[in-house]
Amino acid sequence: MLTKTDAPEPNNAGPNKWVMNYGDYLYSYACARIDDRELARDLVQETFLAALQSWGKFDGRSSEKTWLTAILKNKIFDVYRKKSTSLNTQAISTEGADTDEFFEENGHWKQGKYPEPFGIEEPGGLESKEFDGILKSCLAKLPPLWKSVFTMKHIEEESSDEICAQLEISSSNFWVISHRAKVSLRDCLQRNWI
Repeated sequence: MLTKTDAPEPNNAGPNKWVMNYGDYLYSYACARIDDRELARDLVQETFLAALQSWGKFDGRSSEKTWLTAILKNKIFDVYRKKSTSLNTQAISTEGADTDEFFEENGHWKQGKYPEPFGIEEPGGLESKEFDGILKSCLAKLPPLWKSVFTMKHIEEESSDEICAQLEISSSNFWVISHRAKVSLRDCLQRNWI
């Protein structure tokens, strides 16, 4: 049995209670960021294993939940990085992008390609299960690198510099990918939601 030299803080229960106290939360956290439930389960198990191996180093400056979530978050970043590795080696050209169907050469929207209202402007509209399902479906259609960049920026709320460092991409590639992901998502949502 692993023991900690210092007694845990009252809000920390120790490894014996992790699954019961944090398992569902960590699984939900992973599922919201990874579209593969089996992989999400594996990541939670890997999180518990990594935490157990590092338990002696846990100093209690944060709650166990925060500490476990940080470990899981790093494991999710590893998945994003792994999925995007093959695409990182390819140069990302801004010429002839598939988003050109939306814009004129001067950068303005083409006629008939303007964004349309989604009808979710009222409070609580984004919480719609139907919309959530369509958004997840649209995210799944993005190339892995685009999905990783979009998820890290707009779901994880990571800084652009952190995303570039984690995914090993340049700042200019980040902005091109981010733009293309947003335009593709907008188009997919507009076709499937409206």
